[in-house]
Amino acid sequence: MSAVWLMLLSLLGSLFVSLCHGACAEVDSDTEAVAGKGFKLGCISCKARPEVEASATVNWYFRAKGEADFAHIYAYDEEGAHIVDERFEDRVDWNGSKRSNDIQDASIYLFNVTYNDSGTYSCHFHRLLTYEFYEYQTTVSKVVHLTVVAKATRGTASIVSEVMMYVSIIGLQAWLYIEMVYCFRKISAAGEEALRESA
Repeated sequence: MSAVWLMLLSLLGSLFVSLCHGACAEVDSDTEAVAGKGFKLGCISCKARPEVEASATVNWYFRAKGEADFAHIYAYDEEGAHIVDERFEDRVDWNGSKRSNDIQDASIYLFNVTYNDSGTYSCHFHRLLTYEFYEYQTTVSKVVHLTVVAKATRGTASIVSEVMMYVSIIGLQAWLYIEMVYCFRKISAAGEEALRESA
């Protein structure tokens, strides 16, 4: 009987999982790249209602330090990727949503980063939401201020979190050891008491 219930629960669980939609979280891009290495420029724009059908196109713009205007460098639409600016020819690759017209992750990857890549990047989502009786168009923009450095630096938060992780591990191990000693003494004392009573 219990095997039947377990099988029924497994079937219901898998049914609910198949009906679920994936979640989207908007995470800011890193802002420090190392010269000569690759770097992911993150750009995520989640829909407020994932059940609504949508299609989107994305355009990336770049303004180098000291320049006044943004230059169009990259476009992605239903036909694929297009590098617009020759400065980025053979150096940019799409790293966002794949196999979907509903783009929510528009990240791109820069190969062989140079100091000339420092500046402000802006990505623009042009999204068409399709409802039952009408369509609604939105535009969302995200900005990334990129700094190119010779050597990667670790942030204070990274160092503090690593130290706290090790402190937590050591603290938990000490607590586990104390609990084991306590339980061993309690079991040992109970065993000695039982031996005395039986004698």
